[in-house]
Amino acid sequence: MNGASDLRFFPSADGDLAYLDTGSGDPVVLLHSGFADHRVFDAQIPALAAGYRVIAPDVRGHGASANATAPFRWADDLAALLRHLDTGPAVLVGVSMGGAIATDAVLEYPELVRAVVACSAATSDFQYTDPWVRQVLAEQAAALGAGDVEGWLTAFLRYVPGEHRTAADIDPDITDRLRGMALGTLAKHTPDEEDHHVPVTGTWARVPKIDVPVLTVNGALDAPDLIAEAERFARIVRDGRSVIIDGTAHYPNLERPEELNKILLDFLGSLRSR
Repeated sequence: MNGASDLRFFPSADGDLAYLDTGSGDPVVLLHSGFADHRVFDAQIPALAAGYRVIAPDVRGHGASANATAPFRWADDLAALLRHLDTGPAVLVGVSMGGAIATDAVLEYPELVRAVVACSAATSDFQYTDPWVRQVLAEQAAALGAGDVEGWLTAFLRYVPGEHRTAADIDPDITDRLRGMALGTLAKHTPDEEDHHVPVTGTWARVPKIDVPVLTVNGALDAPDLIAEAERFARIVRDGRSVIIDGTAHYPNLERPEELNKILLDFLGSLRSR
């Protein structure tokens, strides 16, 4: 499903960016999590494409998309892609890093955004304070610094069960798929590669100006500080609400796909009546 042969390529100013474009109707953009690619949405794409045009890019530096050779922002890449495709304002659905890209995009390019679903994310200014997450981040950094890919993957995959479960509690197919995507993205980069990504800053000061519908979705087993920040985001925007999915942590799209699909379809349906 959604193999490399289905991908199209947008010739950006700094290399080709890959994306899937399927279905028809109002546009919905799926923005994947860090170190992954559009395939994290394999369970969402067919469900949404039955009634909507689904655009699922591999963001720069991930999957089949080009790496950066100059300063860039993911929100700028997204805006360029949407203009290239000549879509109307799109609903942006992002998980983790993708959710942060979605919130950046609605702040920077409000004319291109119809609504936002931020799953396992708040704004891109969010920084974890949770001790367990900070320990895992430190393990990832140490492993990467030592060139220990297996050590990095072991730490990275701990986000799937979260703090209160173990790998034994997770369907191995989920971790295998995420591991494969992460390995593919890691293989695109070198340890001494310059990081050209430019963060979007001052997001929280602009959040109250967001005037499109916003839905935040979090797994109940995810980091408490992230859940709190996502719920704060939903409270501050003019038209926001938050949903918690029980029995999952950072990747409800992988662990609870049917439940997430229903939430997304209900949200998308509510937009049609506005």
